[in-house]
Amino acid sequence: MNAPYSHRAVWRIAAPLILSNVTVPLLGMVDTAVVGHMDRPAYLAAVAVGAMVFGFLFTGFNFLRMGTTGLAAQRHGADDGDGLRALLVQSLLVVVAISAVLIALQVPIARLALRLLTPDPEVAALAADYFHVRIWAAPAVLANFALVGWFIGLGNGRIPLAIMLTVNVINIALDLLFVLVFGWGVMGVAAASVIAEFSGLAMGLWLVARMLRGWPGRLRRERVVEAASLRRLLSVNSALFVRTLSLMFAFGFLTAQGARLGSTVLAANAVLLQFVFLLSYALDGFANAAEALVGRALGRRDLDGFRLALRRSMQWTVGAALVFSLAFALGGIPLIHLLTGIDEVREIARAHLPWMVIAPLICLWPFLYDGVFVGATRAREMRDTMLVATFLVYVPAWYALQGFGNHGLWAAFLLFMGVRGLGLHLWLAHLLRQGRWLDPAQEPARARPD
Repeated sequence: MNAPYSHRAVWRIAAPLILSNVTVPLLGMVDTAVVGHMDRPAYLAAVAVGAMVFGFLFTGFNFLRMGTTGLAAQRHGADDGDGLRALLVQSLLVVVAISAVLIALQVPIARLALRLLTPDPEVAALAADYFHVRIWAAPAVLANFALVGWFIGLGNGRIPLAIMLTVNVINIALDLLFVLVFGWGVMGVAAASVIAEFSGLAMGLWLVARMLRGWPGRLRRERVVEAASLRRLLSVNSALFVRTLSLMFAFGFLTAQGARLGSTVLAANAVLLQFVFLLSYALDGFANAAEALVGRALGRRDLDGFRLALRRSMQWTVGAALVFSLAFALGGIPLIHLLTGIDEVREIARAHLPWMVIAPLICLWPFLYDGVFVGATRAREMRDTMLVATFLVYVPAWYALQGFGNHGLWAAFLLFMGVRGLGLHLWLAHLLRQGRWLDPAQEPARARPD
């Protein structure tokens, strides 16, 4: 009984996803290195601007991954092969609709983004060229979000890793070919991203077809167009979209307020944020495991399994956080010196290192509970908790603590993370106490056909 929620089950999902997350910065480093060796700095600046725009744009649609994961995990737990097929088609239809809007509105989106970032005219022109090529990757990028979420929901972390590696390896190879051999400049970097993303999508769809051949059931049109099922998917995704925008605002607010404290503080905070991102690579993997295991238990209507999945995920998340806290305490200063050679920036970053040492012990809770609530498709509770933590705690706390300078800013940020974790913990305790551990909108379990 415990095997589906064992320590091994957690690691089977988490380990490849942690490795997948670690590959994320690699591509940005290669893009920078390739363009950085061209003869004009405007090329590097243009790619940096374009990458920033798409980082913001695509991160906003990451709800496609989370929303698909919880629903897929529950249908997997219910042995609902027809439902898994229908869910994937529904998610891809949402992707098609969003991608069509992004491509149709690419000109005003590019103009607005460049107006907000205000690069000089030469960089703006090159960044616009980059944007209008890379925007065509949107269908593949968003579809890959849905595919990755679907595979995680099935408890498979290896295929998302394979998709990520395919995208990155092809992107790097084409970067070198298009820029260094063909001399296509920033448009070559963008074209490499488009081809790589569609290559990853092709591999993902091939693996879907291969997996479903061994899974009983078939694609039923009536399940795809089922009104209740579509409403649930859209409800979960819309709530997660608001939650994601609030989280993006929180990190943007940290950067903006740091900039007001001076360029040196801004640079030091950029270094300190690398600690946070490094932490997220590991904790995201365990959160993904929680999504799959919790969703599977709920799909089976297995409350004991739900509690066991929560306990196993919590044990490993807490353990990972303790390791990171100790690592930051012992190796934080060498890491700061590795990330920057500027003495003034090093000094400020070292002074704020204690915040990084305690950050894992605070951040583990929102990471863990995000995974639990995604698996339970409790997106509205996630949205509401995020909005409260952001606009009723984080922002007011910063204005109350701004007399403490950058220390006040980091205190407000970690308070925001702590309130997110506490809020979701209280929600979970309330739902369990009230016997409402399963989303009332959850579809009835459907038995696997004989």
